[in-house]
Amino acid sequence: MEFLHSFCVLSIFLIIGKVLRANIKILQILFLPSAIVAGFLAMAVGPYGIGLIPDWIISHWTPLPGVLINVVFASLFLGVKIPGIKPIWSYGGSQLCFGVVAGMGQYFVSLLTTVLLLMPLFGVHPTFGCITEIGFSGGHGTAAGMKGVFKKYGFEEGGDLALMSATVGVISAVVIGMILINIAIRKDYCTYLSEKRGIPSYKKKGLIPEPDRFSIATATVASEAIEPLTFHFSIIAVAITLGWAMLSGLQFLHQEFDKFPLFPLAMIGGLIVQKFSLRTGIDKYYDKSTFDRILGFALDILVISAIATIKLDVFLENVLPFGILMIFGILWMVFCAVFLAPRMFRKYWFERGITEFGMQTGVTAIGLFLLRVVDPLYRTDTAKAFGFKQMIYEPFLGGGFITAFAPMLVSILGIWQSIGVAFLFMAVFFIISLSSGWVTFKPDFRAGE
Repeated sequence: MEFLHSFCVLSIFLIIGKVLRANIKILQILFLPSAIVAGFLAMAVGPYGIGLIPDWIISHWTPLPGVLINVVFASLFLGVKIPGIKPIWSYGGSQLCFGVVAGMGQYFVSLLTTVLLLMPLFGVHPTFGCITEIGFSGGHGTAAGMKGVFKKYGFEEGGDLALMSATVGVISAVVIGMILINIAIRKDYCTYLSEKRGIPSYKKKGLIPEPDRFSIATATVASEAIEPLTFHFSIIAVAITLGWAMLSGLQFLHQEFDKFPLFPLAMIGGLIVQKFSLRTGIDKYYDKSTFDRILGFALDILVISAIATIKLDVFLENVLPFGILMIFGILWMVFCAVFLAPRMFRKYWFERGITEFGMQTGVTAIGLFLLRVVDPLYRTDTAKAFGFKQMIYEPFLGGGFITAFAPMLVSILGIWQSIGVAFLFMAVFFIISLSSGWVTFKPDFRAGE
């Protein structure tokens, strides 16, 4: 009953967060999800705020992020038609190369900042430099899932700082992204900006008026036999179980894998289930929208519980090194959007660059939101290129294997060797882009249809 009561309290905060988002202008301008608003509200009245939430409720909230992140990642590729490598590379190859340079650059810049500045001045842990990519590119879900990993490597505060990093990233993605878009408008960098229609008010408030409402899922199995939601959740559970089996096998091979999180392997489990389902025809009973609804529910609960249980005293103790790391991380992403993008994309450089900026700094939804602002009718090929790129990118970076392995790599190899690995990845993918004819060293910044 204690768990039920604590979950009800969490849900009440979500409703309050929704009401605040619908009525406060600044929250609409920032496009902050209700779960983030609710999480900070719960943190403000929790043990590190005014102390209205008892410890027994917090104790039930604390494990939720680490559990639900597995549901999120196991759902990613379920119900998706997986294309072949050739079309993925043809449409999304240049976007993938740019994404890897930007994502691995977060490690390169942050680890370099850590070893040259933060370790000598503040004595931070070597894995401190990992929190930028985990928070920015990975987001709140990944940050929550990595809490246990940081703890096992002796950097217990890493999870809380990564969650704050994710919040900084979301706000930066919207605020700086809109600033860059306004500059691009004045400088004629956008291809179809004359057709810009703005963002509907209901998108800002998050309340859909009756004429614009739509169905969120389709029944594929009869509820007399099994509830469609139950059926789809069971498929996700199979994917997680496969991931659990793979992790157990790795842990049997080497004890170092005791520190490895489950969620990247749950994602691989989802890919295996989807591939098997495509071969056997079971996929015709999968509804992608239902998987998305389960994923969205898990992510909302994950985000609010993760933020609400952040140890604020840990953040305040590390506010200076954290702030410095965030500044360098944001500067790197702005550099990618305004300097690298016109050189790594021969066409639609601003649309492609701003989409990647939104995703790499905030979340995928913000990347697509920024694209929607500059390309409202999706007349460029950016949406397709970005979608194909994500299919290869997500299993590795932004919450995938490389993200999960990063603290382990820094701890085992050392920080300088890890910086070298990050630089090597950046160099390899830049060279691939160069050899494929996608790079130009004398870009024409102005857009042309």
